[in-house]
Amino acid sequence: MRAIHQIVAGFANGDAISNEARTMRDLFRSWGHESHIYSELKRILPELRGDARDLTACKGDFRPDDIVLLHLSIGSDVNDIFPALPGRKAILYHNITPPEYFRGVQEQTAHLLARGRQQAAALAGTAEVVMADSRFNAEEIAAMGHANPQVLPLMLDFSRLRAKADRRILRQYRDGLVNILFVGRCAPNKRIEDLLNAFYYFQRYVQPASRLIHVGSYAGMEQYHALLLTRKRELQLKNVELVGAVRQDELNAYYAVSRAFLCLSEHEGFCIPLLEAMTHDVPVIAYAAGAVPETLDGAGVLLHEKRFDLIAETLGRITEDEPLRNALLTAQRARLDRYEKQDLAANLRRHFGALLA
Repeated sequence: MRAIHQIVAGFANGDAISNEARTMRDLFRSWGHESHIYSELKRILPELRGDARDLTACKGDFRPDDIVLLHLSIGSDVNDIFPALPGRKAILYHNITPPEYFRGVQEQTAHLLARGRQQAAALAGTAEVVMADSRFNAEEIAAMGHANPQVLPLMLDFSRLRAKADRRILRQYRDGLVNILFVGRCAPNKRIEDLLNAFYYFQRYVQPASRLIHVGSYAGMEQYHALLLTRKRELQLKNVELVGAVRQDELNAYYAVSRAFLCLSEHEGFCIPLLEAMTHDVPVIAYAAGAVPETLDGAGVLLHEKRFDLIAETLGRITEDEPLRNALLTAQRARLDRYEKQDLAANLRRHFGALLA
């Protein structure tokens, strides 16, 4: 039987695309296919090199009858290798952040993003099947010349989110402060400085006994991280914690201790943490950027402008007004139920129909 292999730009723990690739690999194997994940060797964490393979060294693994799925998310050598590999081709587009967000902050990342967008356009016509994990992303890749992209929402392993939480964090942060949480990479498009600005109003005028927690890696974004620390000092904020990357049980604990989830990001192709917050019954407030309205699908509080004083007042209502809070949680549970009831495996098989025939 033909193999179904996947290619990713990088392979790491806690990375959304890596997690989805693992989920898909398990699915393909359950269908009876051989399936492996490939990337650039330097982009595979050393401790994970038994779990993913070096694409350059393993080109011989691919056969003409195989199916090759490229997860397209950033500029990478794997994007150039993909078209020449034997096998029938599919692309899953996860969005490539506009490089302008990183200019003057992290030029290397800006270069990779610009390269990725050029490569995405150059790949038009190379795959028989093109998918995207949101309508927003499907429209974007269609504009790059890819014909008839289909939407395949992210395949998430909710059991990881519902697993045990780290007890140390639960004890530490259940100390009477109102915890406001954001989860996402420490990157300029996430506009974490806007979180600090909104939290300034919340802590100064609404709820002094409060804490802002940001969970997300700042590897490669040290300059932006330093700018955030400077802004924190300028605003004289107390109880602001930029905790960096964490394990899954620690992440679950941060959600468990939080009273509200605030996202002011300006570019999102999907935004998994919105669903994560819903899984943990944390009310969501989010800026309506990119695919955020689509992911929320009528749940949470959607912001159409960044009035930091009004955002602070909204946080106050959500954290203190129990009837409002319960109404929001009811809507979020309904949205999450709709998402989990989707048969994404069947959708993927349907999208792959011509390749599997």
